[in-house]
Amino acid sequence: MAERRRWNRRPSAYAAQVERERSRRWAAYGRSVLVVLLTLAAVQSGALTSGGRYVTARSAVVLACGLALLWGHRLWWPAPALTTVATGVWGPPVLPLFLIALFDLADRRRIRAAVVCSAVALAGNAVLGPAASLWIPQQYGSMLFLILAVIGGLWMGNRRRLVQALNAQVEHLRTERELREQAARMAERSAIAAEMHDVLAHRLSLIALHTGILATKKDTLPDPVIERLSLLRTASTDALTDLRDVLGALRTTETLSAADPPAPVLRDVEEMIEQARSAGQAISVTVEGSPAQAPAAHRLAVYRLIQEALTNARKHAPDAPVGVRISYAPPATLVEVTNPPGTALADGRPVPSGFGLIGLRERVEALGGHLNAGPGGAGTWRLAARIPHPVTEQNGPDS
Repeated sequence: MAERRRWNRRPSAYAAQVERERSRRWAAYGRSVLVVLLTLAAVQSGALTSGGRYVTARSAVVLACGLALLWGHRLWWPAPALTTVATGVWGPPVLPLFLIALFDLADRRRIRAAVVCSAVALAGNAVLGPAASLWIPQQYGSMLFLILAVIGGLWMGNRRRLVQALNAQVEHLRTERELREQAARMAERSAIAAEMHDVLAHRLSLIALHTGILATKKDTLPDPVIERLSLLRTASTDALTDLRDVLGALRTTETLSAADPPAPVLRDVEEMIEQARSAGQAISVTVEGSPAQAPAAHRLAVYRLIQEALTNARKHAPDAPVGVRISYAPPATLVEVTNPPGTALADGRPVPSGFGLIGLRERVEALGGHLNAGPGGAGTWRLAARIPHPVTEQNGPDS
């Protein structure tokens, strides 16, 4: 799983790796087909010189040479040894298989073994003197074929090693670039965390401090004011806690897992709604399913969605009732918050809008869902979000 996530972050590297594996696989297929064809040709040639008899010692040795070449990636020495003996005894009929063995030796940088095998094969032809010998004068001497096989193997091996070195260098550069990008992101996140701390933490601390001081003067304050002060102090301390969590997440080097974030549970949603009711907001809640049926990331999104919706309702329609509907049951987590238009605000000034809905939309889309917010029927305002549950092996794609 970790390897899959690593390649998912680098699709281009994965594609290049797949292409290299495909090229190596087709090269191996082509070599195997060539070895089989040359082996059959050598057996056919031996049968022609043996009066049409295929079951001979030469055929057995040639088949053994072919099998050794096909399994050359396991052991390197059987194929050169067998082809050297067969070429030394029978000469040119086995020469193509011998050239492949020399090519493989040169490809592995075993030049001394290739030179020794060539010398042994030529010496065997000179001593045994078969009917078809490598020493028979030809337009191009047999020695040229041996040299060409060695040179071709050297070139192919060096080219493959060069390509591997370049691929390793590219991978190193890609990793270095990712580390630099990660360092830049961490520096940016630290700067954002410092700015948020300087701007918000001080003001929230002042609010909590002054509300705490006022709460100590309960004897001289009316009961509604005491309730509002208690609610304001609780909200400010909770905001400081949330701010501390956000700053900690921004300064964390590792990305929080979607399966285990510091998400508020259903109890926090109920507490938030109760606090809003204590402030005079009329809220009706309908909950379907259990929070355990939804991932923790969904529960965190539900908390933020309802929090933003209730805040907007208090700003734009403070006296309007709010309806909240939450569904945790598969196949998706649903959140719907509606409220009718309220009366004009007391001071008549419009309330400025922030970026809460933009952040909520980005959060929901990051989880694969979608968010709709805007006027509904009969002048009501409606916020609705649908976040599909992740597909797992347990529930399957159709659950």
